[in-house]
Amino acid sequence: MLEVEDQPCCPVSRDWASNPSVEASSNLEAPENKKKCEDLDSPVTKKMRLDLGAPAREVANGTAHHQSFGNQESGLIPPGVSSSNLTVEGLASVTRIALGGAKVVDVHRTGAKCVPGEAGDLGKPGAAYHRVGLLRVKPGRGDRTRSMSCSDKVARWNVLGCQGALLMHFLEEPIYLTAVVIGKCPYSQEAMQRALIERCQNVSALPKGFGIQELKLQQSDLLFEHSRCAVQAKRADSSGRLVPCGAAISWSAVPEQPLDVTANGFPQGTTKKGIGSLQARSRISKVELFRSFQKLLSSIAEDKWPDSLRVQKLNTYQEYKEAASAYQEAWSTLRKQAFASWIRNPPDYHQFK
Repeated sequence: MLEVEDQPCCPVSRDWASNPSVEASSNLEAPENKKKCEDLDSPVTKKMRLDLGAPAREVANGTAHHQSFGNQESGLIPPGVSSSNLTVEGLASVTRIALGGAKVVDVHRTGAKCVPGEAGDLGKPGAAYHRVGLLRVKPGRGDRTRSMSCSDKVARWNVLGCQGALLMHFLEEPIYLTAVVIGKCPYSQEAMQRALIERCQNVSALPKGFGIQELKLQQSDLLFEHSRCAVQAKRADSSGRLVPCGAAISWSAVPEQPLDVTANGFPQGTTKKGIGSLQARSRISKVELFRSFQKLLSSIAEDKWPDSLRVQKLNTYQEYKEAASAYQEAWSTLRKQAFASWIRNPPDYHQFK
């Protein structure tokens, strides 16, 4: 989405979303009627409008005014949100005041693109913009990659476990998450439940030990101090565009090297000349994790290895993964019954030793 479009949408009532005659009479699909949202950082004016033939909402001087297809209402902006410090979080609170008092069903939209083979989003106004439950790829903005979205990955872990295929050689059952905690942000319990659990609830005939978990979904009242809205609040009087940082920090309880700090996919400090060298590998890359797995094997006498590793001669990363038969069976079942369009890397990617 464009930067000006990544703010919460004006709310759309459930009655409106289910009433096609209202949609048609309001001519909401016309290009000139698309949402317009002014710069939230501007201290001069804070407005959010959805052209429906008449203003849907204006936020100014501490009062939120609503006009819903001829029925006008007004209400106060939630406590702690003023017209001079209306951050993304504050605006999200404002947009929860639904038109006509109905439940808000369209507050946020994702820029994540559907994977090839999926039906695709409808792109219609309001709650009909997205199709829910589709597989998507990262990033939300920019060029499409082969990396599945975070919610898709967690949904997969909720069936297969988060340990992956290699570690299943040594485990009797998968390692499942017990809870997912979301920080303070606009939040939908219904959407989280659908995305992480319900999409896979009808999957059946999984191998022994695998199953769909009743993951506990909770929200914290703590705001991530480096989130977009938190940074915007701190920079209220500053000009300039906010750009996400390309760095990532991975932590593990491993004494030798607990931190893996990368910038744009490479260990921090990697030069252009060094790309392709051993030093340019992240410690959580597939090849480095495979090296750790091989190190584990070398520390165990071969006659003590699991049967799945002794029945045949294995060489490549791909062969070791495929030898975890129960995991591969579970993954195949999940793809057939729920995630048929899941993007898989070409086999050549995994033919390293």
